[in-house]
Amino acid sequence: MNRWALALVCVLSGACLWSAPVGRNMEREAKIEQALGQLDPSQVPVFQQGRIAMDEGNLAEAERYFTQVCKQVPAFDPAWRRLGSTLLLAGKREEGIAYCRKAVALNRSMENLSTLAYDLAFQGKKESSPQEKAEALALLLECRRTARGGEADILQTTAQLSLELDQLAPFKEATAALRRDYPDAMQTHYFSAVAEAIDDHWIRAEREIRQAQRMGLPQEVAQRFLDSGVSSRATGWRVALYSLVAAGLWAAGMGLLFGVGFALSKVTMRQAGKADPTEGISGGEQRLRRIYRLVLNITGVYYYISLPVVLVMVVVTTGAVTYGFLVIGWIPIKLLIILGIGAVMTIWAMGKSLFLRVPQEDPGRSLAREEAEGLWRLTGEVAQALGTRPIDEIRITPGTDLAVYEKGTWREKLQNQARRVLILGTAVLHGFRQDDFRGVLAHEYGHFSHRDTAGGDVALRVQNDMVKFYDAMCHAGQATLLNVAFHFLRFYNFVFRRISHGATRLQEILADRVAAQTYGALALEGGLRHVIRRSIEFDTSANEEIQEAIESRRPLQNLYEVRPKEAASVQEAFDKALTRTTTEDDTHPSPMDRFRLAARYGNPSSERTSDEVWQLFRDPEAIIREMMSGFEARVAPYRSAEDPSPKPADLP
Repeated sequence: MNRWALALVCVLSGACLWSAPVGRNMEREAKIEQALGQLDPSQVPVFQQGRIAMDEGNLAEAERYFTQVCKQVPAFDPAWRRLGSTLLLAGKREEGIAYCRKAVALNRSMENLSTLAYDLAFQGKKESSPQEKAEALALLLECRRTARGGEADILQTTAQLSLELDQLAPFKEATAALRRDYPDAMQTHYFSAVAEAIDDHWIRAEREIRQAQRMGLPQEVAQRFLDSGVSSRATGWRVALYSLVAAGLWAAGMGLLFGVGFALSKVTMRQAGKADPTEGISGGEQRLRRIYRLVLNITGVYYYISLPVVLVMVVVTTGAVTYGFLVIGWIPIKLLIILGIGAVMTIWAMGKSLFLRVPQEDPGRSLAREEAEGLWRLTGEVAQALGTRPIDEIRITPGTDLAVYEKGTWREKLQNQARRVLILGTAVLHGFRQDDFRGVLAHEYGHFSHRDTAGGDVALRVQNDMVKFYDAMCHAGQATLLNVAFHFLRFYNFVFRRISHGATRLQEILADRVAAQTYGALALEGGLRHVIRRSIEFDTSANEEIQEAIESRRPLQNLYEVRPKEAASVQEAFDKALTRTTTEDDTHPSPMDRFRLAARYGNPSSERTSDEVWQLFRDPEAIIREMMSGFEARVAPYRSAEDPSPKPADLP
């Protein structure tokens, strides 16, 4: 149904619109009778009697009185107009219209023109012809020009006839005039509803028709208008509008979080640069930590609030594409099936990311106290120097790991009762001096002291859920540029990463400060340099040795003793790592910034020793053999495989 047909379905009959009785305007009647008195005073009482009889429904008496006035005063056009209307009411349509035309011929006044138009269009037992309605509309338009706008009934009749004759311009002009001059009329709201429907403004159309109903429009007429498609379309647009507003507010929230995270990152580096070297954590840094914690929690909660929005966007996008194909009349069934399956798989992946729990495994294996009594003693000494509780467990790994975490329930972490764990990579121990190790270990204890490892459950869960969501989408084949949820995940991960990494950079700066204040900037810098170099050296040499061992089908050499073939490239990578600048994607400040900030705290007067961390172990060779056996177990299958290239995920 086109828009005009929609409007015409709901057009009211003249009787329905104008059925309410309208009283005589006696001031106007007085002027008419005064004009008659100037022509023939004796006919004024006769004219009055005709008007009274007409109002009382005594049409025969009214006809007799008006006929007498017309004979006695043939130039008095109101008498011809009243006589014509009386005959029309009596069922004498042709004769009545003829007398109305006579009145118009005598005087093309607003009253004569509008009466003839109304009689042509609506009066009579049978439907007026299109030609009569067209003539009536032309008379009304002339009437409006004469009256410079027109009265309410003229405007309303013009609007209705324009609808019936499919003439949009006069309809809109009449409706605009009604809105301007008669905004509180029921008919104004009715025609406004039709005008809004014609212009596809469905929500406004529904609002206007309901207002017209409240002002007296019959309920069945309003319902017929709504059932013609207005209500369903209004509901659809309202849902779309609310969804758009919600999406806009959601996007604004995302932008706000990103802006706050960006500002906090700038404040962090500025605050660290002006910190008092004699203080631990300044008042400003404490406030910054609290703000970061609040923003991170809000960002984490915002992720879960965003998921229903994304779900709706996926469904709406799929529905919109489907509807678009229906509108153009082309239905690619295969494509629509793919879109439907994609939407279902995306929703499934979203649910899976929320409810699938991946068991957490501790890295490496636990190092018994008797295996490295000296190491355990050293960790206790560092804890005592910092005035904090020592670690409860050391876990040895084959790589270059060096980190701490807490293991336990959230309540245990909150009450500082969780187990403190140190992760220590075997590869990082080669050449690691004890003095430098103390500096790095003090940094890790700084995280314990500042309770960095006690919180962050919301942030960690969000991060894990995002990873699971991405993995589920990849396995379902939905991680594509055509998927709205995939774009959301990319953008949210970007925002979340910027905020969370800014928070961790602040934690690293404060932990560095603790280490530098306790053991000096030289020990911290030496430890950091060693960890960075060993990470580059070991990754390079281990990859080279594993690849050669697989290709030549020979046992692995000791990965902890082999050296990279291209020492220059390792040195170049090391120099680049040290001199790079801090970026918004870094979890730690750049080494250059860390060294600069730590240098403010000086160094202790005690002499540095050359003792290495390996000396604190009872049997270092046993640890190395154990780790190498793990490498051998993982590499062995590739020696006999047709494709000897190991996947990085298959190796430790």
